[in-house]
Amino acid sequence: MKIARSISEMKALRKQCTGKVGFVPTMGYLHEGHLQLVKNAKMDNPVVVVSIFVNPTQFAPNEDFKAYPRDFERDCELLRGIGTDIIFAPSDSDMYPPGFNTWVNVQGITQYLEGRSRPTHFQGVTTVCNKLFNIVQPDNAYFGQKDAQQALVIQKMVRELNMNLEIVVCPTVREADGLAMSSRNTYLTPQERPTANVLYRSLMLAQDMYARGERDAAKIKSAMTGLTLQVPGASIDYVSISDIDNLTEVDRISGRVLVSLAVRIGKPRLIDNIVLG
Repeated sequence: MKIARSISEMKALRKQCTGKVGFVPTMGYLHEGHLQLVKNAKMDNPVVVVSIFVNPTQFAPNEDFKAYPRDFERDCELLRGIGTDIIFAPSDSDMYPPGFNTWVNVQGITQYLEGRSRPTHFQGVTTVCNKLFNIVQPDNAYFGQKDAQQALVIQKMVRELNMNLEIVVCPTVREADGLAMSSRNTYLTPQERPTANVLYRSLMLAQDMYARGERDAAKIKSAMTGLTLQVPGASIDYVSISDIDNLTEVDRISGRVLVSLAVRIGKPRLIDNIVLG
């Protein structure tokens, strides 16, 4: 396994690659969800590159950039253990040199859900992914369904900017009690952790109501809200049932929809989703 600490090093290693290259962009502090993306990439590509870069431009000033968990040595050991070929771990100053002021904006679907709550978030995501794709030049890039809106935004960017790569979206990996794996789960206190699967339980309630024939989105969201607020210390950012293609809210479920929610359990803000229809 090779580690590229700069853009120039990564570009030099990329020139040595033969066959298809799979790419998994991460912000590090890896969990089984990340590792499953890498395993999926290894099944499809002779060479797999994983980036570890906590991207400052997708954090608002009041968010947790400085506190975001980091453990580079641990991440390297995990990636070495599953046969990763290259780790790309650039510095902030290499990715965003002095005077940097070029941004990629995907319009439309970024104004909903996470975009409404975190207005500058997706500009940072699309810009850094664009840069990473240009540097690594992958044939396939792997993202998790847990960040469903992010995956849709990246797919739209790649399609509309005619990028020569495929975006592969892989199923959400969950803890035994249903909680979606996330680096931010480490923020949960021992008292909060047992209740954090309320997001998953709310999604399962929505799925059950849908299976029993309910199609009124307001009734399903009301039931999800009621269940979530039973958890002490839980506060809801949003509960949404939206069109899977454009993320606009629907009144009645008639096609494929994204059922998603963002909830604070104490301090940590957690997100989760499922697709119905």
